[in-house]
Amino acid sequence: MAGRLSLPEVDLSCPICCEIFREPVVLKCSHSFCAPCLQQYWTRGQSRDCPLCRTRSLDDPVPSLTLKNLCESYIQESEGLEDKAGELYCDPGEMCPLHGEKLKLFCLSDKEPICVVCHTSRRHKQHDCCPVSEAVVDVKEKIKSALSSLQEKRDAFDKMKKNYEDTVAHIQVQARFVERRTREEFEKLHTFLQAEEEARMEALKAEEEQKSRAMMQKIEEITRDITSVSESIRDLEEEIALEGISVLHKCKRTLARANCPIEDPGMANGELLDVAKYVGSLTFHVWEKMRKIVKYTPVTLDPNTAAPWLVLSDDLTSVRDSDEKQKLPDNPERYDPDTGVLGSEGLTSGKRAWDVSVGGNTAWVVGVAKESVQKKEKVSSVLKNGYLCVYFYHKMYFAGTSPLTRLNLKRNPQRIRVLLDCDKGRVSFYDGQDNTHIYTFKHAITETVFPYFWVGCQQSPLTVEPLEVSVKAVEYC
Repeated sequence: MAGRLSLPEVDLSCPICCEIFREPVVLKCSHSFCAPCLQQYWTRGQSRDCPLCRTRSLDDPVPSLTLKNLCESYIQESEGLEDKAGELYCDPGEMCPLHGEKLKLFCLSDKEPICVVCHTSRRHKQHDCCPVSEAVVDVKEKIKSALSSLQEKRDAFDKMKKNYEDTVAHIQVQARFVERRTREEFEKLHTFLQAEEEARMEALKAEEEQKSRAMMQKIEEITRDITSVSESIRDLEEEIALEGISVLHKCKRTLARANCPIEDPGMANGELLDVAKYVGSLTFHVWEKMRKIVKYTPVTLDPNTAAPWLVLSDDLTSVRDSDEKQKLPDNPERYDPDTGVLGSEGLTSGKRAWDVSVGGNTAWVVGVAKESVQKKEKVSSVLKNGYLCVYFYHKMYFAGTSPLTRLNLKRNPQRIRVLLDCDKGRVSFYDGQDNTHIYTFKHAITETVFPYFWVGCQQSPLTVEPLEVSVKAVEYC
């Protein structure tokens, strides 16, 4: 270590610790040491000899006042040179442009570094200030927080972009499904229905293109947002790597950019194709032009609301449970995790009736649900949650009141008839085989309600029974 010191430092260094003398003392052999170092050396050893020449010393070491003064002068001179060197190479950005003093304070009111003269000036006299070192730490913490927030937003954008891409793919699957179903129905008709078929194909294609184009536009917008956020993150990462006062010069603009509000992405209702419009009661609506007897189902299941575990028939009249969760868009209309599905048409006035074949199904719920029900959480089908239903579970029948009402039926109905009277605020349930009354809810209908189906059985589906029609649909109510 001593070999790396300059020549004057060597002359003023203790041979034991190799540092500048502290309380120097001299022995009779003329060798000098730090008093603490010599005492420590003698304490470890068995004799009082000189650490350099091994000459035995019987007398106590004598303090060297001259050597002490030389060491103190050398230390003071070295510290002065270091201070001057620091001042000489001071970063211009650390100097006050108005007073030429070093920027040692940070004005918390104006969010800018100032010198001690600025602090006493009229502009900053009443402002709270803190040392620059503390301000740098605080600003870096704010930048880290902003960086973390932007990274979370980018992750959310990435997730939503993937959801949009999956939705585009599902829209195309829906379009192919509608096309197949439409062609199957039209194959049953005569040649003169070709014009009607092509008209529906054009409407389907137009909606598919419009909704796919709208979704692609959202993907482009969110891609631009991701790019913008990524650029901000890169800038913040570069600035947070800076040291000292340079961070403070840019903190206003940096934090303003980082905190710039970005609209959170989200999927609105109606993003998917209105499959029910094309498939639901298709032959009935075509039949109105043909004046021939067709099949008509009073309720069409809406696949956009069906839980991923449910399997719907191609004509959207039957639903059953399954073990496999389908990969479907998590759109706002869809039930998940509850295994429910709604009818496609909501009602606010008038009457409507439909029969549901329950057969040997061992777990089912049938009735109506308000438009405001929560679809993204598992809730009981009771009145206070927006459901007006009867259900069968564990071989028992209940009405979804609060508390539950146990229903004692003389036999197990194979078909449940639902009569909805919005104007009178009544939802009645009957045995569809003999029209025996089961239960009636008396509840004002103040918002749109939809036919509701819940199924927890894989062996037997719930099926909406078709109506016999000629010119008009014959309803039960």
